[in-house]
Amino acid sequence: MKNNIPTTVFMLGFVSLFMDFSSELVHSLLPLLLVNVLHTSMLEVGIIEGVAEATALIIKVFSGTISDAIGKRKVLLLIGYGLSTFSKPLFPLAQHMETVFFARFADRIGKGVRDAPRDALIADVTPKDITGASYGLRQSMDTIGAVIGPLAAVALLFLLDDIRVALWFAFIPALITMYIIFFKIQEPTHVKKAIKQKKIFSLSIMSSFPSSFWVVVSIGSLFMLARFSEAFLILKAQEAGFKIELVPLVMVVMSIAYVFSAYPAGVLSDRLQRKHMLSLGLIFLMISDLILATASSYAVILLGAFLWGIHMGFSQGILTAMVADTAPKEKRGSAFGFFNLFSGLSMLLSSIFAGWLWQSFNSSFTFYAGALFALFSFMIVIWKLRNS
Repeated sequence: MKNNIPTTVFMLGFVSLFMDFSSELVHSLLPLLLVNVLHTSMLEVGIIEGVAEATALIIKVFSGTISDAIGKRKVLLLIGYGLSTFSKPLFPLAQHMETVFFARFADRIGKGVRDAPRDALIADVTPKDITGASYGLRQSMDTIGAVIGPLAAVALLFLLDDIRVALWFAFIPALITMYIIFFKIQEPTHVKKAIKQKKIFSLSIMSSFPSSFWVVVSIGSLFMLARFSEAFLILKAQEAGFKIELVPLVMVVMSIAYVFSAYPAGVLSDRLQRKHMLSLGLIFLMISDLILATASSYAVILLGAFLWGIHMGFSQGILTAMVADTAPKEKRGSAFGFFNLFSGLSMLLSSIFAGWLWQSFNSSFTFYAGALFALFSFMIVIWKLRNS
């Protein structure tokens, strides 16, 4: 490999690591708070998770375009990570489902504001021949935080035996992310002049992207239809008889699989065709769903979570790299925004549908439906990529 990964990519990786530490600590405990303490229904969990995650993805269309228009990525990183940081205390304070919904909404708005400019900044500073490796590295560091967060949740539940008190600890790593952004992240000045544009947002921008970009967008949307919120993995573990202190281990196993697969998959995607990695990712998701549909023991639940994590490693960073590959350089922020707009709408539908199936029938229906959507997506992906 001729080029080394830039320092800015490593710093953004540490930002992702600490924020994911914070966010996954919350996400590991939040379904338990909603169902066990606030007595929220499965359909309501699906709505909260679907709206929250879809909001994050949809907001990216505006943040990405704005970052292209103003020629600055860092200011949007500060706003986005700041919203996520200062929403964290609302979770332990929540007495009603509506407060959790508001906090999740604010947190995901923050994610929506920051992610497209962050991904565009990586593309700005990274040589093209190591794009997949750079996105894979950032994703792996992000996922290290996703391993530490649930482990911290397990430890805190054992030590404190109080979900609300444990949730307060999520505020600490979130504050660390703000320090890194303020003092350690710098933008390349030559990019600022190159990406200025007159309009902050216009749907006419959509027509300026090549057809290869829209193929990637359609594939990303299909992935999201096949993959609902990980909150249902946590609730499946509780249903299978996990002690409440051990339920977050599902997220730990999933994240370990993710962290050890994301970077190698990214590196391989720079050398092989990315479509092969995506196809493997969907196969792992299908197998995971089929296992979780009937799982009733610790070992089988954790195996399903592990394969779910492998699926993430073979899809998330690679899809991001494909957006960077197919988008015009001066419109990368907008490209990431549009990609996530359509993915967000798919995520909203899939999570609400998953919650409805669980509440109306049982958990097996939720995971069988996920496997069916993954199979359908696999066939569509192969067809689209073969004819693109």
